[in-house]
Amino acid sequence: MDETSIQIKTPLPGPEARKILELDRQFVSPSYTRDYPLVARRGAGMFIEDVDGNRFMDFSAGIATVSTGHCHPDVVRAITRQAEALIHMSGTDFYYPVLAQLAEKVAKIAPGDSPKRVYFGNSGAEAMEAAMKLARYHTGRHRFIAFLGCFHGRTFGALSLTASKAVQRNGFGPLLSGVTHVAYPNPYRCAAGHSAAECRCTGIEAIERLFRTAVPPEEVAAIAVEPIQGEGGYIIPPPGFLAELRRLTDKHGILLIFDEVQCGMGRTGKMWACQHEGIAPDILINAKGIASGLPLSVMVARADLMDWPPGAHASTFGGNPVACAAALETIRLVEEKYVANAARVGQYVLDKLASWPARHPKVGNVRGRGLMIGIELVKDQQTREPDPEARRAVVQNAFERGLLVLGCGESTIRLMPPLLVAEHHADTALEILDRVLAEAEKR
Repeated sequence: MDETSIQIKTPLPGPEARKILELDRQFVSPSYTRDYPLVARRGAGMFIEDVDGNRFMDFSAGIATVSTGHCHPDVVRAITRQAEALIHMSGTDFYYPVLAQLAEKVAKIAPGDSPKRVYFGNSGAEAMEAAMKLARYHTGRHRFIAFLGCFHGRTFGALSLTASKAVQRNGFGPLLSGVTHVAYPNPYRCAAGHSAAECRCTGIEAIERLFRTAVPPEEVAAIAVEPIQGEGGYIIPPPGFLAELRRLTDKHGILLIFDEVQCGMGRTGKMWACQHEGIAPDILINAKGIASGLPLSVMVARADLMDWPPGAHASTFGGNPVACAAALETIRLVEEKYVANAARVGQYVLDKLASWPARHPKVGNVRGRGLMIGIELVKDQQTREPDPEARRAVVQNAFERGLLVLGCGESTIRLMPPLLVAEHHADTALEILDRVLAEAEKR
């Protein structure tokens, strides 16, 4: 596959893609969300080729998952070697080297100085379920606090924490009791009307008010938070917010859970997003980018918290040998070069985007860390009213020009390319977005 440029050969979707779309309409659950009709056949590095031979530059990374790029040769070799030796044995009932080796590695790179232990699952939602169960078991408490705009998964426990979009919860109640949501501090659009400098207090004040009025702190097992909100809009909380959460949880004996499913594994230019603030959680979860696209998640906790007995929680496929092999190779690549590349190229992109709010009336705010970058579109820069229709048009038109991007929040375009992205890839992506934004503004 020539992986050097975008190439659109057919109208989109092409004839072969339309055949697959018809099969999908007949047999696949309608609960899936698809922003545009990409039917992928193969990938390499920064590029995806569809079933009609059209080639796209991927700034979605399979939803921030193929951290080392599509089909990185080193990861493919690690997968192949492991698949030839052992595909499955179930780490819940047996032992195999690669599971223990990956646990050791994850424990070493996890934030914080205390000893760690690791639980393996298959998805971010599974990791959050494990974190919630461990928090309840260890503390003997039953309540949780989470944040509006957050996304922690779609299984019942994780969904009970999630407050990203109403459609994700509609029709599935009653959900887990004892979960309370408060505002997440958004410096661009503070729910309490604070300035950007004061916004870090938003969620903290709400939690303290809850403790005084409706939620006894001694009943709260954990507070779950994304150090950078993903599906909620790529929102970076103001400096000091995570430190205030750490102070508050320590004061009341509450566990602090960091959900780094999307923002972890080098994406922000550090291995973990919380490291930008120098704050470590009691429990951290990660999935998506940890195994370059294979299904794997981890729940990492302080060793003294991991006091549940054999049989308390497990997963048949969690820590699958092939996925573990992919993860070990992914972590090696990220540590050796891609976390630094994410910091360098991410800053390059943010520098280029800095002028966009002045140049584009639809661009209200640009924000990001590393290669987790959001461009929020608005109807009017003064009122800051979100413009989801403009966002949909930009995402669709970018696809038609060979660039894959996705949205998040009400009207934010997220840029989350593989961590191996180069500056010339970024230039091409920004040129396309610049054009489609200008066209949207004319309309």
